[in-house]
Amino acid sequence: MIAGVLVQLSNKNVDRIFDYKVPKSLESKIKIGIRVEIPFGYQKLEGFVLEIKKETLNKTELKQIIGIIDEDIVLNEELLKLGKYIKEKTLSPLISCYQVMLPKALKAKKGVNVAKKYDIYYRLNLSKDDKLNSTQQKIIECFDNKELVKRENLLKVSLSSVKTLEQKNILIPVKKEHYRLSYKEKCEKKYTLTNDQQKVVDEVLAGEKNEVYLLWGVTGSGKTEVYMELIEEALNRGKTSIMLVPEISLTPQMIERFERRFGGKIAALHSALSEGEKYDEWRRIYRGEAKIVIGARSAIFAPLSNIGMIIIDEEHSDSYKQEDKAPRYSALDIAIKRGKINSCPVIMGSATPSLDSFARSEKNVYKLLTLPNRINGKNLPNVEIVDMNIEMKTKHSYFSRKLLEKIKEKLELEEQIILLLNRRGYSSFVTCKNCGYTEKCPNCDISLTYHKSSSILRCHYCGYATKLTTICSECHETSMTNLGVGTEKIEEELQKIFPLVNILRMDVDTTSRKGMHQKMITAFKDQKYNILLGTQIVAKGLDFENVTLVGVINADTSLNIPDFRSSENTFDLLSQVAGRSGRSTKTGEVIIQTFNPTHYAISYVKNHDYFGFYKKEMSIRKMLSYPPYYYLVYIKISGRDYNILKQEAEKIKKSLEKHLLHTIVLGPSPAFIFKVNNIYRYGIILKYKKEEKLYETLTLMDEHYKGNNSLKIEINFNPIHF
Repeated sequence: MIAGVLVQLSNKNVDRIFDYKVPKSLESKIKIGIRVEIPFGYQKLEGFVLEIKKETLNKTELKQIIGIIDEDIVLNEELLKLGKYIKEKTLSPLISCYQVMLPKALKAKKGVNVAKKYDIYYRLNLSKDDKLNSTQQKIIECFDNKELVKRENLLKVSLSSVKTLEQKNILIPVKKEHYRLSYKEKCEKKYTLTNDQQKVVDEVLAGEKNEVYLLWGVTGSGKTEVYMELIEEALNRGKTSIMLVPEISLTPQMIERFERRFGGKIAALHSALSEGEKYDEWRRIYRGEAKIVIGARSAIFAPLSNIGMIIIDEEHSDSYKQEDKAPRYSALDIAIKRGKINSCPVIMGSATPSLDSFARSEKNVYKLLTLPNRINGKNLPNVEIVDMNIEMKTKHSYFSRKLLEKIKEKLELEEQIILLLNRRGYSSFVTCKNCGYTEKCPNCDISLTYHKSSSILRCHYCGYATKLTTICSECHETSMTNLGVGTEKIEEELQKIFPLVNILRMDVDTTSRKGMHQKMITAFKDQKYNILLGTQIVAKGLDFENVTLVGVINADTSLNIPDFRSSENTFDLLSQVAGRSGRSTKTGEVIIQTFNPTHYAISYVKNHDYFGFYKKEMSIRKMLSYPPYYYLVYIKISGRDYNILKQEAEKIKKSLEKHLLHTIVLGPSPAFIFKVNNIYRYGIILKYKKEEKLYETLTLMDEHYKGNNSLKIEINFNPIHF
């Protein structure tokens, strides 16, 4: 027997299947999709069995498989197909397409060792002839007709007596696997849907099996209840479901709601879990013990069988696209692919659908569903725009008079406030008042951000950090000062103005420890804090009944980014955070501070006018040949030698222009952050509507450079960022 094995190395030069002999002793255990240990060159590696055959075309002497790592299949038939689909669509090594689907404990990679956890129970093996003392008799009484009793319960009586009974074979130890996460029993009665919600549910259930739906619903319209109703219908038909959320911060609230409705039928998959917890949850799903999977992007690869419903909440979020490493896949694409494989509907919901998705709904590629009203019957919150150009003339403060007045009013009413500033740290950069020198990262082409709590200047790209100094390293004057503002600075200023108020700051710096998202959300929900201040983490999906004011400190943060999507991202972010206000019986208000009060992305937020914004932005996209009118590919070319990099980037551009006759080729241009970790970066943008030779040309280019150690090529289809 011959096994075709895909080796663990994510190297394009070994991105193929290698044949190995299967020892007679392993022939009955070898299955497609399991992990095996193999000799590869002078080392032992792991790999996935992708083929089983009787003969090989390889004329050299085949090496033999060393052993089997898992007797259970790790990659089922559907995941194997998905991996090949991702490779084809993203031009990534096949092994990386499979690795992205699995928790670390199951990846074909040495050095990852996550053990299963076990509890010890005892089974009673008592005969009439066994003589017991009084303590031993008490231990026996603990069984009370139970087949198994946990060891800890018996140890409470007497450790020495338990050991004695075990030695006499009266107590027989039994190992039972113990999952690291546990879920409460369901305790929520079925919610009565509104007419709008019921209409959406009925339409999905009556529709085509593998239809893709876009659910547009204003903030607070009850999209989550619709999701749960559809999932329950799938459960009633013996089907499983996947529920994706864009941010880790949203999973605690979503899991809590699903747990109340579905109890232990749910499983969670997201990056905030420990490797052991991910391993346990993955196996619960694989074994069919969990029927509903809730998680972030990678949860789309959950090893469920018989999927009946796939739901993507906040579908507009850019976190559904993996951009930083191969494979550069979109969870939305994978969801639609799995929907076709399983003949099940895919529902993508948002209060601010992406322009790409809404354009598809207009062309009937997606079927549009709407929830136009809030379930509490109230209007959307009143939004007021504050022109900070005028405010800055009268006083220099990060807070307008209007925002401070409203914060004070809500505090007196014992209502809660959410404040958004989409920039963490204390200040954006540190500069010299004397000569203008700015502290930059020595490895990257970017200013260092000041974090006051640790008195550290940090690079948010490579992680470089250094202590803050007041002496300028250029002119040697004591004249360094920090400019710009981050959440840490705003927290400090707020505390000065409202010294008795409890303020909770929620950003990457404060939520990095395990479980902090959940602790913070619970604490704010329990009204232990008056003000929640944060980055975009606080903008999406969170539901707090007592929040009646949302304040945006600087709406221009995302507007000033040099990206064709900056207006869309700004509109989405402001609309989403505005939707956190007035979600219960109390009326909500929103104050947006900006230096660009007449910008259309901001003025359409004021009127909650998604359709107005959509039409305006689409006219600009059409004029500039950007999505959804054109498809994009971003080719990043990077290397340590600037001269070689620039020369090769020009060669690539000319070759692309020669072979892609129906494509606009832009660049090569220096990347927005030109140098990261001492590596220079150029980019080429391809714009096209239809290009038959695209994949063939890019594959040849990728093949040409795969052995080049001085240059790295990364291809990103439909990129979110450049």
